[in-house]
Amino acid sequence: MIRGIGVDMVCISEIKRLLNLDTTKGSFERRTFTQAEQDIASSHHNQAEYYATRFASKEAVTKSIAPLCSRTGYDLRIVETLNREDGSPYVNITEPLKSILEEIQVDTLHISITTEGDFATAFAIACFEGE
Repeated sequence: MIRGIGVDMVCISEIKRLLNLDTTKGSFERRTFTQAEQDIASSHHNQAEYYATRFASKEAVTKSIAPLCSRTGYDLRIVETLNREDGSPYVNITEPLKSILEEIQVDTLHISITTEGDFATAFAIACFEGE
């Protein structure tokens, strides 16, 4: 059963600007992305695009679960999007995210990410597939 949906679009050049504007070298990345996401971005051919897709994913997941949740905010780093061997993205369920998902009866998060020109878009579906 679908419990929530969320979509977000991010301007890649804005993420690039934020990365270049960062006067404390890496604070934007450290405050926003998990260590695994940062490690992958460091070897990605287009870091701004990679970070934009991950930021859009964090926002789309948030939008899919926020209406179900009593919490008013959380650290975006609890939403970690990685890729399977075939390249498809998935949301890695971290312990803090798992706690929220259990509270709102969501056991599966589906994510789709795409880029076109200067935009990265993510679409999330929060489901309860249960027993």
